[in-house]
Amino acid sequence: MSLKDVLASKIEAHRPRTQKLLKEHSDAKVGEVTIAQAIGGARGVRCLVTDISYLDPVEGIRFRGKTIPEVMGALPKPPGKDYPYVEGFWYYLLTGDVPTKIEVDEVVAEFKARRPVPQYVIDVLRAMPRDSHPMAMLSAAIIVMRRESKFAEAYEAGYDRMTAWESMYEDSTDILAKLPGIAAYIYRMKYRADTPIEPDMDLDMGGNFAHQMGIDPPYDDVARMYFIIHSDHESGNASAHTTHLVASTLSDAYYALSAGINALAGPLHGRANQEVLGWIQHVFEALGGKVPTEEDLKKFLWETLNSGQVIPGYGHAVLRKTDPRYAAQREYCLKYLPDDDLFKVVSSIYKVAPDILLEQGKAKNPWPNVDAHSGVIQWYYGVKEYDFYTALFGVGRAIGVLANITWDRALGYPIERPKSVTTDMLEEVAGIK
Repeated sequence: MSLKDVLASKIEAHRPRTQKLLKEHSDAKVGEVTIAQAIGGARGVRCLVTDISYLDPVEGIRFRGKTIPEVMGALPKPPGKDYPYVEGFWYYLLTGDVPTKIEVDEVVAEFKARRPVPQYVIDVLRAMPRDSHPMAMLSAAIIVMRRESKFAEAYEAGYDRMTAWESMYEDSTDILAKLPGIAAYIYRMKYRADTPIEPDMDLDMGGNFAHQMGIDPPYDDVARMYFIIHSDHESGNASAHTTHLVASTLSDAYYALSAGINALAGPLHGRANQEVLGWIQHVFEALGGKVPTEEDLKKFLWETLNSGQVIPGYGHAVLRKTDPRYAAQREYCLKYLPDDDLFKVVSSIYKVAPDILLEQGKAKNPWPNVDAHSGVIQWYYGVKEYDFYTALFGVGRAIGVLANITWDRALGYPIERPKSVTTDMLEEVAGIK
């Protein structure tokens, strides 16, 4: 069966579960909301549903129940490569089933058929000022392709909530097949003297992205790893939630993903990786332009904390252990760039920072997160343009959010409309008035 056929059978099996919960258990309470949560960005409020990923405080992100090492070990890989096909990961996120190599090959072929980017998208990108941010360009490219939306066409023909997921699936697959090539085009146009590279139709998604970026292997494995580990992070993070919110209005995948990309562009969300890299480079230069000793590094980190600053890349809202996404990147670096000076600095920080943060006593989580590592790998392979890092994040994040809104449509989730309260009401609850 094709991926779409497998997904259809999964949807038919899942719909009764959601319907039963709504019909027979709709009044069951999931949790309570505090004033801190109401004012503080709804952090920790359990009010979203996704079966695609879950953030465990100890084990980190689980994709369809599997940890990152389990996912990397289970999914088929291209011959001679260390990391799985991104296309196979797309199959896995949508269905929860680990695909066979034959099933992955079918999805790879489907992505190749959908890979060509319309010329009008290129024309729009080229018409934008060259100093436009890559995220603005990526968002614009997605939204301008909205004219291709099969969901919008199906809606105009007569909306059927039972089959609406099919056109959402088609739109999502179309977008995802084109997105890496669009990102690579933006990179080559902006930062490589306007020298775009044509796609190689013999390569999978990760391999072709590296090819269109103009970077030799093993950067193709960097792409596969990077896109997978950044793909999804439950539904409450800003980019995922924004995509879900917009899609809940029955907007198509193009509108929804463009909005999610805009959320990801915010400095508090997708830009942390470039800020961490800049700080690591600052540490390197401040300590003499060489890999510091552990004692010098400890002194520098304490001075950083005592001055009221934080150690970038350390801490997480949910995790209470080293982020497995950090560990996956560290494993790659230990194999492919163990002697790189910046990686050595990252490793040294990893050795000393957690104990220092524990001794300071302010951090709930003294362990590194995904952003503590990702910029160093890109820098090593010559991708030294900080502004582009969030665009790389955006390509990966698209995988998870598009899978989620396909399922949102399949299960008929309604428009999102939480209720607001006034400050007066909160003061009454708190007994202030």
